[in-house]
Amino acid sequence: MKVLDLYERASRVPLGRGAFSLAFGLKAPYFLTIAPTVVELRPNHAAVRVRKWWGVHNHIGTVHVIAVANGLEMAMGALAEATIPSGLRWIPKGMELEYLALSDSTLLATADTDPSAWTGPGEVDVRVQATRADGTVVVRGVIRLHVTSKK
Repeated sequence: MKVLDLYERASRVPLGRGAFSLAFGLKAPYFLTIAPTVVELRPNHAAVRVRKWWGVHNHIGTVHVIAVANGLEMAMGALAEATIPSGLRWIPKGMELEYLALSDSTLLATADTDPSAWTGPGEVDVRVQATRADGTVVVRGVIRLHVTSKK
């Protein structure tokens, strides 16, 4: 069953998004350090909530930038799994991020692509950003994926 089907089923039951987020996080256990919740998932778009809690704080009490990047990478991975055609596979190739403001609240990490980006092997640029509760964008950037045919 595809990740998008699992997410849609999980979204229909109490605590389903939390269970889905835990299972998705277990694919790369480091994701669990940010206490993530996948709040939106559809082809070409994903959103992950990154909870502000003491385990992700830096020395000034805001969300550590690497925790923010971790949330952005999880959103990118969810988007890629929900979007990629069945004959292709992906792996991250690089990440370019701009740090724009302090991350002093729970964040929404989003990832977006254009449908035309997934036509075949090559590179796919995934636009990512993290937004504070007040709507301020704290991190913006691109995660570049290397897309190849499945063996």
